[in-house]
Amino acid sequence: MTPQSPHSTLPAAGLALLVLLALFWGVNWPIMKIVLTEWPVWTFRALCAASGAIGLFAIARLVGERIRVPAGQWTRLGAISFFNITGWNVLAVYGVGYLPSGRAAILAFTMPLWGVILSRFLLNEKLTPRRLTGLALGLAGLALLIGSEFAALRAAPVGALLMIGAAILWAIGTVAMKRYPVALGTTSLTAWQMLLGGIPMALGAVLFDRGSFGGEFTLVPFLGVLYNMFVCFIFCYWAWFRIVSLVPVGISSLSTLMVPCVGVLSGALVLGERPGWQEYAALALVSAALATVLLPPRAARRPQLAG
Repeated sequence: MTPQSPHSTLPAAGLALLVLLALFWGVNWPIMKIVLTEWPVWTFRALCAASGAIGLFAIARLVGERIRVPAGQWTRLGAISFFNITGWNVLAVYGVGYLPSGRAAILAFTMPLWGVILSRFLLNEKLTPRRLTGLALGLAGLALLIGSEFAALRAAPVGALLMIGAAILWAIGTVAMKRYPVALGTTSLTAWQMLLGGIPMALGAVLFDRGSFGGEFTLVPFLGVLYNMFVCFIFCYWAWFRIVSLVPVGISSLSTLMVPCVGVLSGALVLGERPGWQEYAALALVSAALATVLLPPRAARRPQLAG
């Protein structure tokens, strides 16, 4: 399956995927925090990547999607797998161990800033007034959330640096997928990224996690592992790469701005944190940003008059 030319706005099916992605990825930030109370980082992520690869390869086979990687495209596939899966997951999961889940989600989703900048210079995507407006609104929302936690972030610089590094690697991987496309369907491409990106994490589990399992596993962290294995690493990653295939990087990156808002609110529900006016104002700004970049222009929504 050859990659298709992206639309200038996200189709209706893509919007539905985006809503589910924001919900499922957003609630996962406090879930990861709970999992890490008992599970070591490398083993946790290696299991998730393995389940994602197995599940997605099975789905690709079931729907008849091509699985064989085209000749000459292994190098680019390996590179984007490292950035999108290995680098992002290892840095993000280590980072959330140092920070409250809401703050970690906010820093991780500075990715749109890096994605828009990289796509401008590497993909020659135009910074249209709509995208600039959406970026400004979205970053204003994130700035509200970061500003209220600035002192706490300065007190935990390692976690902040890890999360920002994860965001940059994710942006590089997203742009690389557009710059150097692999001629596979979304399901097969995601499965291969899980497999290749999971290999370093499996090696890390063998090298670094020996003797890390102490005591008995309790139910709630174990359920969190299952949630990551079957929801985040199968559906969510497939949905994300599908959105990337549908629209330019500038739009797909900005579309993720809803995730940290869900992360902050779900952190309040799951971990007992109390959202303030900043969280609600940020949610309004991010919603406006999404409307700016995802809804078609007014002229495109007008019905055409018969001549």
